[in-house]
Amino acid sequence: MATDGPAPTADAPAREESRPADATERPLPPEFAAYAEESLAQTAVGSPGKVGELEATFARGRDGQTRLVEDYARVPFHLSGTLGHDGGRPDAATVYVQSPTGGVAQGDRNRMHVTAEAGSLAHVSTQSATKVLSMNANYARVDQTFEVGDDAHLEYVPEQTIVHPDARYCQETAVTLGEDATAFLSDVVVPGRLARGERFDFERYYARTTVDGPDGRILADTTHLAPGDPHADPRAAGVLDDDAVFGTAYLATTRDVDCDELSDRLHDRSAAEAGRAAASTLPRDGGVVVRALGDRANDVHAALHAAWDEASRALLDAPAPDHRKN
Repeated sequence: MATDGPAPTADAPAREESRPADATERPLPPEFAAYAEESLAQTAVGSPGKVGELEATFARGRDGQTRLVEDYARVPFHLSGTLGHDGGRPDAATVYVQSPTGGVAQGDRNRMHVTAEAGSLAHVSTQSATKVLSMNANYARVDQTFEVGDDAHLEYVPEQTIVHPDARYCQETAVTLGEDATAFLSDVVVPGRLARGERFDFERYYARTTVDGPDGRILADTTHLAPGDPHADPRAAGVLDDDAVFGTAYLATTRDVDCDELSDRLHDRSAAEAGRAAASTLPRDGGVVVRALGDRANDVHAALHAAWDEASRALLDAPAPDHRKN
């Protein structure tokens, strides 16, 4: 029987022993239990090439500049060198997560662990869209862990995730904040190759995000969409209705800020870019969540980028960088 956790491989036993426990011990959603029983005709779950790993640590130097001080990547992950092109925030470090493969395939178990040490300012993105490929057995899973130290600021703003027909995708994201720390995460999901007429042809999409601070949990948010399940149909009234693309941005903070005012600011900026966008304050005065809907990925990206820019101006007194890769 296939298991959710990948088996250690002979080429990296030391990394397996040192990996944080939370990256392998998050429970599998019950909806995926039957998928995990299915064997693969090609490379088995846990085999080399099916277990992607990325670890990155950012630290602030004595000169105030943030640098990437430690990194490790195993296919399908590759990490660019540090880029210093954030003109409005010259002390920030930017890296792009890259992939030489065609996308996330059935049986893949990928893990990302990013740490922003005390006082650092880091921005992580992806080079291009993440394609969750079509599947006929098992499922794909990505675990993301972000640790933000005291007085640090970490942003994870990837390109969109495109979920192909029959795909089964599980994403678990866990954020831990220190004192006076902030994390900004965004996620745009496209339900197929819309130009080809694909629209909600995937089998199941599951994404869970949690944020914890020094005083306890700030956020637990789950998106579960399954077009063939009447209890999780994305086309149902009150879910996505007639819209196709959906996006979420989480601004989580333990800083002493007026989150009600911040929520209003992010709402006004994002709604000006996309007609169906809104913002809400998180519990424990722990930040803001922004959601946007639309028919095109560009419109949803624009709404979330506006929220990101407003958050950066409010918290760092500087605009967010231009997110174009060209």
